[in-house]
Amino acid sequence: MILPMKKISLITTGDQKENTLKKLRKLGMVHIAITEGSGDKLAGLGEDMTLLENALFTLGKTKGTEQKEISLAGAMEISREIKAVSEEKMLLRNEQLSLNTELDRLKSWGEIDPAAIAELKEKGTELYFYEMPLGEYKALLDEIETTVICRDKKTVRFIVRNQNDIDIPVLLEYRLKLPSMSTSQMRQRIKELCEAEAEADKRLSAYRCYAEGIKKAVKALEKDIELETYTTGMESEDLSTDTRQISVAYFKGYIEADNIEALKDAARESSWGLLVEDPTPEDDVPTKLKNNKLVSLIYPLTDFLGTVPGYFEYDISGWFLGFILIFFGIIFGDGGYGLIILAVAVALIIRSVIAKKPIAPAFLLVGLFGLSTILWGTLTCTWFGLSPEQLPSWLKAVSVPLISNVYADKLWQLPWCGEGVGLTTAQNLQIFCFTLALIQLNAAHFMGAVRNRRSLKCIGDIGSALQLLGIYYLVLSLVVNAEVFSFGLVIGGVPVGTVAIVLIAVGFVMSFVFSNYEGSIIKAILASLTNIVSVLLGVVNLFSDIVSYIRLWAVGLAGAAISATVNELAGPLFGHFMFMIVAIVILVFGHGLNMILNVLSVIVHGIRLNTLEFSSHLDMSWSGHKFKPFEE
Repeated sequence: MILPMKKISLITTGDQKENTLKKLRKLGMVHIAITEGSGDKLAGLGEDMTLLENALFTLGKTKGTEQKEISLAGAMEISREIKAVSEEKMLLRNEQLSLNTELDRLKSWGEIDPAAIAELKEKGTELYFYEMPLGEYKALLDEIETTVICRDKKTVRFIVRNQNDIDIPVLLEYRLKLPSMSTSQMRQRIKELCEAEAEADKRLSAYRCYAEGIKKAVKALEKDIELETYTTGMESEDLSTDTRQISVAYFKGYIEADNIEALKDAARESSWGLLVEDPTPEDDVPTKLKNNKLVSLIYPLTDFLGTVPGYFEYDISGWFLGFILIFFGIIFGDGGYGLIILAVAVALIIRSVIAKKPIAPAFLLVGLFGLSTILWGTLTCTWFGLSPEQLPSWLKAVSVPLISNVYADKLWQLPWCGEGVGLTTAQNLQIFCFTLALIQLNAAHFMGAVRNRRSLKCIGDIGSALQLLGIYYLVLSLVVNAEVFSFGLVIGGVPVGTVAIVLIAVGFVMSFVFSNYEGSIIKAILASLTNIVSVLLGVVNLFSDIVSYIRLWAVGLAGAAISATVNELAGPLFGHFMFMIVAIVILVFGHGLNMILNVLSVIVHGIRLNTLEFSSHLDMSWSGHKFKPFEE
């Protein structure tokens, strides 16, 4: 459930802003609605935070390093030293890069010593070095005497002696720029730079024992930045009385309704002004969820996705958990994969127990995913992509015939079907997916009807539910099997197809008239007429939303095909001892890759059905943000 909140406005004197905030931080109950601060102090704290974070990034992994205690001031000093060494290391690396680039430029010339070339010049022999395309070099042969150093298919490298009396413009374009030091000196310098860089790395390694201290300093600084942000972000105003001028500061925030009395007591004790109000839809109210331990297992997933319901929206944590477990099982679809997932979860849980650490909810959630996949694999008789003939008889016996692979080729005839007309196992699975859609989407409209039960608007939600029922049969007819689910079908005297059409029509009228109801039926109808295109497209959307759930069957089918193909590739190799290792590699790689693809499919498809299709029928936009009390 979403815990009820109260909006508060708190007033204090201007000189007591920081003390007021410190008391509120100790109280740890108020979410302060201030997002920006200002001032040189805040800017300086931000620079200090950047320095600490850069130091941690430079140190990298420090696991296994014995840590030393360090104060905040000490952490700042160490971080400055790390920055200096890091900058020194960067300069060394840049110089190495520059020298290596220069050596690469000159490598075709062999050894070059600019000092020796200068000495020859002093003795009257001046040398000029050139790199020229072969075609242009051939054109020079009649005009100038050259000494070729080396050549390849495209380029000629040559020397010209005493060029003073030669005036050939093209030579200037291809003249080699001589280095500032010899190539042998460059290599020696690179060696020295490498040694200096290794020494810098040793100095940085020596600082790794302070990593935890720097992390603690980061957390302490975060609190200081938060306090300074709120202090400087408060609204201020000067009030004049007959005797003096008073500066007051105030801010808005939110608090759990159950904690309001504690805040009132603190306000009386500290002489704060306090205004308590109920939040309105215009307020940016933070959201705090509270559920039982089972439903709360979904939080690691929603935190990973960054999805938070708005305060005035629904908490669908329980629905999300229930359906994502079903979707996960169908998409993975293989009981063997479920055993692997469960084994991983159990290993992580046992490791936590041995280390005497709390069991992370994410481990339990992974375990539930494993159990869900095992259950679906059991129901459909799907294990490691093996064919039913390769599985034990007891596994076949516990599967559900209508959706089991054991009966994949059987045609299931229904009482109203003629000879040779029926449903295949694949069609039964499609019907199952569409039924899931009907249940989940109708649950959304049921929740809407309950919320709007004191308004005629609930009739609009009921109308949408009726449309879904009728469109469900339409989907069965158009997508699954038009012969089995024909519009002329009559069961027990009830014309099923006609009833479906009537449900769609009646539901559309109810939705058209009451979905926009806000106290006046006429205004509601006018609102629907104004958006007539969207209203008509809404019926199409209901159809597409139901059909969208077929992705569960399709993705599960694709995964099963991949696992079967992997088995077919590896199977023949097990007949030869020398190829058994190759077969094992194929199995591990193939099934491992398939599981990774299935994880991506769950994220893309399974989560989408909860956060888009289901949520859109609830009119949820996931516009919320978490309740974060200002606390120590």
